[in-house]
Amino acid sequence: MKGLSLVKHAPTAPGLRLLGMGARFQPTNGLVKLQSFLNENTFWARGRNKKQICTMLYQSTVVVSLWNQTKLIGFGRATSDLVFRAVLWDIVIASDHQGLGMGKLILEAILTNKKIKSVEKIYLMTTNSAEFYKQLGFTSNHNQSLLILNQNEL
Repeated sequence: MKGLSLVKHAPTAPGLRLLGMGARFQPTNGLVKLQSFLNENTFWARGRNKKQICTMLYQSTVVVSLWNQTKLIGFGRATSDLVFRAVLWDIVIASDHQGLGMGKLILEAILTNKKIKSVEKIYLMTTNSAEFYKQLGFTSNHNQSLLILNQNEL
């Protein structure tokens, strides 16, 4: 697709986090666009404020964004201990760009990052996209249980 730019952000995503940079290192108010993008395209990341998003980016090992000109159309990130485990987070493609291979671009950019590609196991949680991830080599694991402690409800 013409006009697409995949941005592999520097660790902690300072360009996006501090300068609002988007594609081609252009200031695009990227942090506000990321906040709106997550609000419009997810149910789990709605309502995150800019301070929370900045902290999230700062604590992420790998951050990738996908732009069509100045419009954010894809995002993904991972955290890792760089040896044993990594977790994929917030892999999101705009609804009007799904089914076009954009999710695969985001995922491949994360998985081939030098900080992620050598870890032993990569985890992810998904509510309704398991089949997509299975096509890319992920498998269901029935030997482990997902447990959640929601500290906002304590």
